[in-house]
Formats: sequence, structure tokens, C-alpha cells
Amino acid sequence: MKDILARKSIRKYNSREISKDEIKKILEAAMAAPSAGNQQPWHFIVLTRRELLDAVPEFHQYAKMIKQAPCAILVCGDLKLEKYKDFWVQDCSAATQNILLEVTSLGLGAVWLGIYPRVERIEGLKKLLNLPDEVIPFSLIPIGGTDEEMKETTRYNPERTHYNEW
Repeated sequence: MKDILARKSIRKYNSREISKDEIKKILEAAMAAPSAGNQQPWHFIVLTRRELLDAVPEFHQYAKMIKQAPCAILVCGDLKLEKYKDFWVQDCSAATQNILLEVTSLGLGAVWLGIYPRVERIEGLKKLLNLPDEVIPFSLIPIGGTDEEMKETTRYNPERTHYNEW
């Protein structure tokens, strides 16, 4: 619960590098996400090359912070791995959330950049990374060290809770 309540969107990163061991832990968390029928229709592309990271804001206007991040993870859905049509979106959402939670547990910062269903963002990443037609970019998560305090806060709102009926 601590990491869930401490997680927040971090858009400023310091110079701290992200180790390969940390990236592996983040990817293990992503792949531990639930998926419909255990289909696991995902692929993850770890971006560390500066020219690739710096190119993203050319087609994603809300991705300027990626120019400070030492790495980012692109979560993609693979339509060839689908057992249940269109559930890849939920599966990739769960994987993205697990990434954010593991990043928080490691004391790092990250932000969820939406890619799917925005055509210009999807096409921009497909072209930049030479993705096959059946692989759909879903979310992009810049990751970096942060100087921001990750304190627990709650967003619990009882007015949004309903029991048994509206």
C-alpha cells in the first residue's frame, strides 16, 4: 500500500543513471501483471539511446520531459498474441501500472505517457522504432532519478463509492 499511495507522476529527473538490474526488476514487475486468459500480449522496448528519447516530442507534444530521462520503457500490445480480441489494452494497462509501482519502490520517478489510441503517436513510434504492423505502442514511461519526495497521499473519495447499486 505504501508504494501505491506514494506513486505520483514525475516529470523532472536528475542525473542518476538507471542500472540494468533496476530495469530488469521493472520489467519483471510489468510481466507479473494480470492478463485476460493469461495471454500476456505485450512486448517492452527499453529506450536508452539519447537520439531516440529526444525524437519523441516531435510527435508527442506532452513528452518534453523525456529529454531529461536516462531511459524510457515503451509498452506495446502484440495483436498476434491476442487470445481475446481487444483485451490487450487492459493487459497493457495493468503492465504499465506495475511498472509505475516498481519504479516508485526503487525510489525512482516516472510518468505514464499515453500513446494508444492517438494515431500520430502510434505512427511516430512505429516509424522511429521500426515496429511490425501487428505491434501497437500503448504507453511510454520515462524513468529517472528524482529529487521529489515520494510521500504517501490518499485520493480516496467516498462519494465515488457505491454498494450494490448507483
